[in-house]
Amino acid sequence: MQNDARPARRTLARHDFEEPDMIRPFLRHATLGLATILSAALIAVGCGGDDDDDNGGNGGSGGDDTSQITASDEPATGDIVLCMGKDTSGIHRPTLAKFNAANPDANATLVELPESADEQRTQLVQRLRAESDECDVLALDVIWTAEFAAQDWLADVSQLVDDRKDEFIESTLATGEFEDKYFAVPFNSNAGFVYYRTDQVDEVPETWEALYEEANEYNGLTYQGSRYEGLTVHFLELLYSAGGEVLNDDGSESTADADTTREVLQFMVDGIEDGAVPRATLTYKEEEARRAFEAGTVTFMRNWPYAYSLGQDVPAIKGKFEVAPFPAFGDSDAASVLGGYNLAVSSYSDNEEGAAALINFLTAMEAQVNYGANATPPVLTAAYDDKAVTDALPFAEVLRDSIEQGRSRPVSPVYPQISEAISTNVYSALSGDATVDAAVKKMDEDITKALATF
Repeated sequence: MQNDARPARRTLARHDFEEPDMIRPFLRHATLGLATILSAALIAVGCGGDDDDDNGGNGGSGGDDTSQITASDEPATGDIVLCMGKDTSGIHRPTLAKFNAANPDANATLVELPESADEQRTQLVQRLRAESDECDVLALDVIWTAEFAAQDWLADVSQLVDDRKDEFIESTLATGEFEDKYFAVPFNSNAGFVYYRTDQVDEVPETWEALYEEANEYNGLTYQGSRYEGLTVHFLELLYSAGGEVLNDDGSESTADADTTREVLQFMVDGIEDGAVPRATLTYKEEEARRAFEAGTVTFMRNWPYAYSLGQDVPAIKGKFEVAPFPAFGDSDAASVLGGYNLAVSSYSDNEEGAAALINFLTAMEAQVNYGANATPPVLTAAYDDKAVTDALPFAEVLRDSIEQGRSRPVSPVYPQISEAISTNVYSALSGDATVDAAVKKMDEDITKALATF
């Protein structure tokens, strides 16, 4: 896998930011029973890297190297190490044991990284910079793919994906793509919902505009409005739904300075000013929004699936709310923003065939149904029709619809800085510290500066 003739790329300089981490705890604590699991979920600090300029790895199969990882028809052999976040659910080791039973000459083991996504990323970066062969398969947050692939730390798994493309929910595939190649295979996913009070409204309107009008007539809408990754995600949900983008097709230039961006941001500002969205929303992350909805102070809420089971335990709203996929914006198609984790093969793995076999096993129907039955949203379309999954996830059909309309966050090695540029400037406009026009121009400038750092 070495390709030492290629120049090393500069390692990403990171700006700290927070991730909407109710994506992750929803996935982590799968086997404890859904209500108990999700009640225990805590918001953690998000992903990112170090603020230094050390060289990244230059030995991977990314970039110009055309070699690809392929799966063998023969049983896997040798040692295979899966590196991923702490197995608080207890589901991963039994799954690896099943893989080993099916492949007697293989020995798949788990190396647990910290529970915090930020610490996971830090430890993976340290290993990869050192060209360590400890990890064969890497579990990566969906927003890390571009950064890791750009550093040539990930092997090209395009063939693995192409061989099974029709099995996956199509939207999840894009989270593993960078520069027209696949460097990761979808493992689990997630997407947000609109929660609504069924004792107040019959359904969620078909457009965000109509939803805001109803919110004004009733008790309002809340979302994650604090200045962090959650606000970036919600802004992108609206922007994508309006047909907008913040990067061009190849991710090389900012497209944020556009009429659509202004339209969406003005729409959000108007929602705060006219009372459709309570001003307190500007202080909310996931948990604050959930508590407001459970207290009955709002009719609608944008949040992640974890809040569903928790709400069923609150007498004041039990049986009085439902969830729906996000509406469209104007005449454009509705869109959500995907969370979750992917599986990648380290460029420094000594057992690529074994790594490929393990990835195929973990993303095959049996394993995906098992994960879904333990409250981890699968990435295979057909898994959502299995009774074990629908029993564990009462909102499985809505979740699949939400994932199907999902989009990746901006694909770039400097995503953390791009996210910061979005959340900072959107918040400035919502809080009245900047005009919409000034906020959009500054967002565009900040994204352009971020792109220039890599």
